[in-house]
Amino acid sequence: MRRHRLALLAVVPFFATPDLAQSQTPPSGVLEVPAKTIPVPGDVSPQLAKIIGAPLRSNWDIHPKTGEEWKPVADAGAATLSKLVPGMMERLKVKVEKTTIDGVRAFILTPETIAPENRNRQLIHMHGGCYVLNSGEASLPEALFMAGFGHIKVVSVEYRMPPEAYFPAALDDGVTVYKALLKSMPPKNLAFFGTSAGGALVLEMGLKVKELGLPMPGAIAAGTPMSDVTKVGDTFKTNAMLDNVLVSPDGFCDDGAIVYANGHDMKDPLLSPVYGDMHGFPPTILTSGTRDLLLSNTVRVHRKLRQAGVEAALQVYEGMAHAHYIRDDTAPESKEVFEEIAGFFDKHLDK
Repeated sequence: MRRHRLALLAVVPFFATPDLAQSQTPPSGVLEVPAKTIPVPGDVSPQLAKIIGAPLRSNWDIHPKTGEEWKPVADAGAATLSKLVPGMMERLKVKVEKTTIDGVRAFILTPETIAPENRNRQLIHMHGGCYVLNSGEASLPEALFMAGFGHIKVVSVEYRMPPEAYFPAALDDGVTVYKALLKSMPPKNLAFFGTSAGGALVLEMGLKVKELGLPMPGAIAAGTPMSDVTKVGDTFKTNAMLDNVLVSPDGFCDDGAIVYANGHDMKDPLLSPVYGDMHGFPPTILTSGTRDLLLSNTVRVHRKLRQAGVEAALQVYEGMAHAHYIRDDTAPESKEVFEEIAGFFDKHLDK
């Protein structure tokens, strides 16, 4: 079992002399903690334990500064991830068809078995990848998990990313698909879901839909959303170098969001939805983990929704770092995550 060492400052011993303690007292409001070794939790599945115990992501500290610089990185990652998709389709028994909806590229995912209560329902999926990664079939794992475990039809939006297009292209593509589906299905039979950048996008879509005066969907599921790209949030510090996916608030994902924003104000709610007005949002379920760099981003959205009087559920999983629940479709925790979301949707969507 691998362990990661978290290199932090040493704490002042409580028995230090007054002068020594005073000379080593950190600035007001700053807590110093000792370096420590963090073991993998003993009460998670072997599949999840392997993911938690994996080394830090190898390219977490790359810093492409333009869409053109991101493209070869994104293409290489997509080529690797896409190879895993056929196996997921087979295990989860989901058929995938490529399509275009009002000019927007998308995939239609149809599970072999659609639950009776879901026959007249459909989900819109916005994939993750820091607004710059996971093009093509690499965008599909989460959508496959939701379709397979939730037994419901999914439309996964292959939204435009740099260098093809920049803010607000991804948001616009998601809203375009929603408008198209509204022509054939009541809004309360539809829901949005996504993780990471996708988790932020489904919240941004809620804000944009409200701004446009369109009817809200029946529910939203935002997984570990990039809800504050200004990097405000306690776990940007407490989980730095512990989250083995994002690793650091100053790592690759921050650079991806900056490139996508293309000079736009990062505090705009359509980039950092935690700053938006969430009154009137549909019931929303949020997912994160105890080692997730974006746990605070997730918790803050939950509180923002509750303060706005919105029904909101928060599920936080033991030991999980950023989006660990879409890494292995054989992990029981992953199945549990999506069955929980499916149950939430079933409670709130019309039939």
